[in-house]
Amino acid sequence: MPTAVFWFRVLAVAQLALLAKRHLELLEGGERKRLAQLVAQSKGRPRRNLSASERGELLLLAQKLEPAQFGRSALFAVRGKTRGR
Repeated sequence: MPTAVFWFRVLAVAQLALLAKRHLELLEGGERKRLAQLVAQSKGRPRRNLSASERGELLLLAQKLEPAQFGRSALFAVRGKTRGR
């Protein structure tokens, strides 16, 4: 029988997935495709595998995702609404 902790984790993962989807929708279709291309091309090493202009493009696209707001929302979703206050 799944425990309460198990269900908490399931719900947290689901909330984060929905949150990520909302932030990805801030980009237009072509921008999402280009972001995916640049991330794949970088192979986790953008300084080595991307040109300076590609790194700049990656940074601009990533900024459009509102990473600070995503981080705050993710923390809020995982920690809960009442914890700490």
